[in-house]
Amino acid sequence: MTAEFLSVFVTAPSYGEAEKIARSVVTENLAACANILSGAQSIYRWRGKVEQAAECVIFIKCAATQFDALQARIRDLHSYECPCIVATPIVAGNADYLNWLRGV
Repeated sequence: MTAEFLSVFVTAPSYGEAEKIARSVVTENLAACANILSGAQSIYRWRGKVEQAAECVIFIKCAATQFDALQARIRDLHSYECPCIVATPIVAGNADYLNWLRGV
C-alpha cells in the first residue's frame, strides 16, 4: 500500500532554526502542518565519536507527492551537513484530520 501522506521527522540545533524551517515549508505549500518540540537531547555517533547535543524536533505532515521538494527545501534551510530527515507513511488516522490534510 502506498501512503497518501507522510509524517516527516526532522531535528534542528535551535528553536529559531526549527521555526524557520517549519514556517518556510508550510508557507511554501510543501507541508500542511509542522509541530516543533524543544528540549530534545540527542546522543549520536559522528565521525567516530559519541556526541551529545540539545536539539528541537520538527514533525511535518505532508502529501507523499511533496516529499522530494520538501526534503530539498529542508536541506537548503538546514545548517547541518547531514540533517535528519526521515519520512514515515501515515497509514491510518482521524478521518477528519486526514480530510483536512487532503484539502490543504
